[in-house]
Amino acid sequence: MLLADGFESYEASVFTDVLGWNLFEGDKTTELVSVGMHPQLKCTWGYSNIPDCQLSEINLADYDALAIPGGFEEAGFYQDAFSTEFGDVIREFDSQNKPIASICVAALALGNSGILKGRKATTYSYPENPRQDQLAQMGVSVVRDQPLVVDNNIVTSSSPATALDVAFWLLERLTNANNVEKVKGLMGFHKN
Repeated sequence: MLLADGFESYEASVFTDVLGWNLFEGDKTTELVSVGMHPQLKCTWGYSNIPDCQLSEINLADYDALAIPGGFEEAGFYQDAFSTEFGDVIREFDSQNKPIASICVAALALGNSGILKGRKATTYSYPENPRQDQLAQMGVSVVRDQPLVVDNNIVTSSSPATALDVAFWLLERLTNANNVEKVKGLMGFHKN
């Protein structure tokens, strides 16, 4: 999970929980590693987070997928999310056709990296918010009426409300549909 300074903690937590539940209770094949560009990051709402690793310390080839939570401009999210280093990571995962799961405005980091040019995607869609128009200006074919948009190896989403769906999409890409249903049941998403 690639974290930009100013990331939204809820959006990061869904990846942590879904992949963590799978590690302990599902098929036990997923391990989530949080990666940042700073030794300490601040979340959108001001508290601090220490990522497992620094970007400079890891080998991208060791990882099977990329998860990116969104964040707020007011918290400095786009400084990291639009950086060259952040974009390099995104381009590397896309060049290998590895799954890339982004929530809400994290799609703008994907758009800024250039990997969404000519592809379908969405981002934050609250009325009169400029984010979907901003994504379109990056050469993206913006789908404005769907909460989740999948284009080959990439999922983008329209709000924090979609976060769990994005995390389960990623889990399915890393495992299989039957395992996702098992994990959902164990997490209480299916009524008995």
